[in-house]
Amino acid sequence: MSAGTSLAVETNGENESMESEFQKGVKHLCERGITKVPTKNESMESEFQKGVKHLCERGITKVPTKYIWPIPDQPNSGNGNSSASNPNLKLPIIDFAKLQGSNRSQAINSIRNARDKFGFFQLVNHDIPKDVIESIIDVSKRFFELPFEERSKYMSTDMRSPVRYGTSSNQNKDDIFCWRDFLKLSCQPLSDVHPLWPSSPVDLRQAVLNYSKNTKYLYLMLTEAILESLGLMDITNNEKENDEFREFKDGSQLIVVNCYPACPEPDLTLGLPPHSDYGLLTSSPRRSSGSSDSV
Repeated sequence: MSAGTSLAVETNGENESMESEFQKGVKHLCERGITKVPTKNESMESEFQKGVKHLCERGITKVPTKYIWPIPDQPNSGNGNSSASNPNLKLPIIDFAKLQGSNRSQAINSIRNARDKFGFFQLVNHDIPKDVIESIIDVSKRFFELPFEERSKYMSTDMRSPVRYGTSSNQNKDDIFCWRDFLKLSCQPLSDVHPLWPSSPVDLRQAVLNYSKNTKYLYLMLTEAILESLGLMDITNNEKENDEFREFKDGSQLIVVNCYPACPEPDLTLGLPPHSDYGLLTSSPRRSSGSSDSV
């Protein structure tokens, strides 16, 4: 199917979707809490703001035009230079255990190589318990399965909000939306933000707390190793370490849970485009193994 045909079909799909809302009558619109008579475009934009999961729950069968990326950026366009689908790509592997033992210098050299050539690496033997990783993945999945009315309690346009449920990358500015919903939880300071995290599912707060504490230690050890690989830290000098490392110990920590619902036309859209995170370190746990993370 050509791209032009897909666009035309989807435009019709959007109109049909909103037409069904208008067909339900004025009383139905009032029960939804409208404060003015909406146009079809305004109403559809409001639906997009509620997230991909909400659209899927309404039973859409076509990707809305709002989510269709330009052809060069589409997953199977063949115009990108991404090596994500390269079966021969081998990520650098860093053994965390070596950073804490007599082979630390070897591990530091491996980090230096990964830092310079790739910008990311696979971390093994980090000792974060498998059940800690499994728990946060499981409870996150159950959060996104909650009714929209429950999830929407945490929607916010404030980028600094300690708890934020949203969609796309920046739903306030994105011209084209990403096929992604998210839950962002600030973890610093824990004593202040912990009571603000979602109370449902009932075990979410404890799962996030456990994961946050385990990864915080991991990040500090990795940051120390990266600084050492750059020649900016000498771990044999404890006084110097305290001076240089204090801001990292007191730094912010953010846990982001992404939800990518099944897409009816996955060749037209992206969960997230190529990007750089604004934090110093980003870790992505692998559910298939409790001893391996991508950093």
